[in-house]
Amino acid sequence: MMLIEQIRQKQQSQSDFYTSRGLHVYFKDPLVNDEIDAEDLIANMESRLPPHLLEEIEMIIFGWFEEFVDRNLSAFYDSGTVYVSNLQDDPENMLDDILHEVAHSLEGPRGYDIYADEKIKQEFLRKREYLHDILWKNGFKAPKSFFVDPEYNKEFDEFLYETVGYDTLSRLVAGMFVSAYAPTSLREYFATGFVVFYLNSADHEFLKKMSPQLYEKINLLHNKE
Repeated sequence: MMLIEQIRQKQQSQSDFYTSRGLHVYFKDPLVNDEIDAEDLIANMESRLPPHLLEEIEMIIFGWFEEFVDRNLSAFYDSGTVYVSNLQDDPENMLDDILHEVAHSLEGPRGYDIYADEKIKQEFLRKREYLHDILWKNGFKAPKSFFVDPEYNKEFDEFLYETVGYDTLSRLVAGMFVSAYAPTSLREYFATGFVVFYLNSADHEFLKKMSPQLYEKINLLHNKE
């Protein structure tokens, strides 16, 4: 009974709301972590992004969805809505998740600006080729075909996550990719770079030096309404 009462109290304290930009925030399920203030977090997110980069987002829903288990996710974007897990370790992880999905929301309407000249694709595949060599030298052997295809491949994703492991991968890709998840596909390369750009808005030198083409694309999006 005590747990049920705690859940009820959280539901009462977490009311749906609209932001000043008209973004609808809805709680399907209450946030489990008491340290996360959803209104502060969303306000923080909106303060980091120029309004034109949020035009595709109509709604953010906090809760638990089967897709999180089926696809090993904590957030996803679909048709104008960002779905975010209500089970989060801290506000920083949740903000990271939301910014990541905002990036994916831009790939449809801004896809030409991002990918048409293939500059970030070429940069990404050069890094992938180098990653292939590093992994082989460290005993992690996978077909070369995994590394030359920029599209998402579930088998390759599982190889990186389960066989190599993100702790090991983080160490091996340091200075080449912004995170262990960035090599997964070209789309994730873009989205993880987008997160770094906006989480570290006061200092872009890290991203600019590591991934200059990716940085230029995100900077273009930032300034192009």
